[in-house]
Amino acid sequence: MQTPENKLKTALAAGQVQYGIWLSTGSAQLAEMAGLAGFDWCLIDAEHGPNAPTGLIAQLQALAATGASAIVRIASAEVWMVKQVLDQGCQTVLVPMVDDAATAALMARAMRYPSEGIRGMGASSARASGYGSIPDYARTANAQVCLLVQAESRAALNDIDAIAATPGVDGVFVGPADLSADMGYPGQPDHPEVLAAIDHIIARTLAAGKIAGIITFDETRTSDYIDKGVTFMGVSSDVTLLNKALRGLVGRLKPPSSE
Repeated sequence: MQTPENKLKTALAAGQVQYGIWLSTGSAQLAEMAGLAGFDWCLIDAEHGPNAPTGLIAQLQALAATGASAIVRIASAEVWMVKQVLDQGCQTVLVPMVDDAATAALMARAMRYPSEGIRGMGASSARASGYGSIPDYARTANAQVCLLVQAESRAALNDIDAIAATPGVDGVFVGPADLSADMGYPGQPDHPEVLAAIDHIIARTLAAGKIAGIITFDETRTSDYIDKGVTFMGVSSDVTLLNKALRGLVGRLKPPSSE
């Protein structure tokens, strides 16, 4: 038994567009449904969703039975959070609020075992190594991990060249909501200055030879971002889709309230 290939990393390295969805409910059943729907990747959100690091395994197991790659967004740029999700078997990690190259470098080291990094040697009894059934896991795991860092502030915008050039960072993901708020336009991710900043981050990421990613809930923008070189393409979330479907059904069946 060998360390599993990170198929998402392989596809992204080949320049193939990979479509994905945010999972924010904490439901293993919804994770399984999303994976079976045909998405290339499903991201379990432990930053804003009810997903503590110790409660992710059920969703990771559910996704493992589908064709979708599992990603975890940890709550913040903490070494111990990276270690926990990797030990649970997640190979691709998204780190939010990476404002500078120093933080990006620390996260890159947290993803990897010595001598390339500082990941603790505890996976021999964890899901990542098949509970010890992959004897050379620690020697082979570094090649299969994928680190995406999130640029979502003016500080990250100003340091984007250094962030993207950081060894061990596989890609940069733009967070339009937080970026627009930090730029002084909360709730306005489509403001011209924000759109220009997003384009700049994408362009500088690609110039560094790294993967560019973003999420948009506007399907008409998806092809535009792909034309600009984005290959890690987030298109919606479980909460958004379920909420829209539920409210749409009620709206079609019940007359508007007169109150």
